[in-house]
Formats: sequence, structure tokens, C-alpha cells
Amino acid sequence: MGANPYIHIPKESWPNWTWYAIECIIVLAISLVISSQITDSFVELDPEVQNYMFMGLVGVFFLVWYIGIRGMILKKKILRNKY
Repeated sequence: MGANPYIHIPKESWPNWTWYAIECIIVLAISLVISSQITDSFVELDPEVQNYMFMGLVGVFFLVWYIGIRGMILKKKILRNKY
């Protein structure tokens, strides 16, 4: 038996960009939780300084993942054409 030539089976059933969005949300959530735990340990600082530390740590964890771990260790480019 031969295959029907009129059936279209897509190459990917899930859009590729959604995996990047899911990964970004997971990385942000993990970095928010970790940085909140770290900044809560510094009780003697002013709340304004703790806010700056919190956002700085979130940015550091985000950049470490996308540039350090994903870019250098996993060798996956962030923006790559897949057409």
C-alpha cells in the first residue's frame, strides 16, 4: 500500500517560539524566587536598597542563564533562524 499524497502532515505540531517563551518564564520565575530568598536574608538594609539588590539579582541570574549556561555550556544560540 502506498501513502496518500494529498495528506499534509506538519513538520512541527507545536510552534517553535513558544518553547522560548516557556523557557523565559521558567527562568524568570526561578530567578525571582532565588533572589527574593537572598534579599530576605539581608535584614539590616533599607527597603530601597533591598529593591535594587532584588532586581539586580534577577538580572544577574537571567543573564547567567542566557549568556553563560545556554550560550557557552549548552552551545545553543538565542536567536536563530529556523525557516
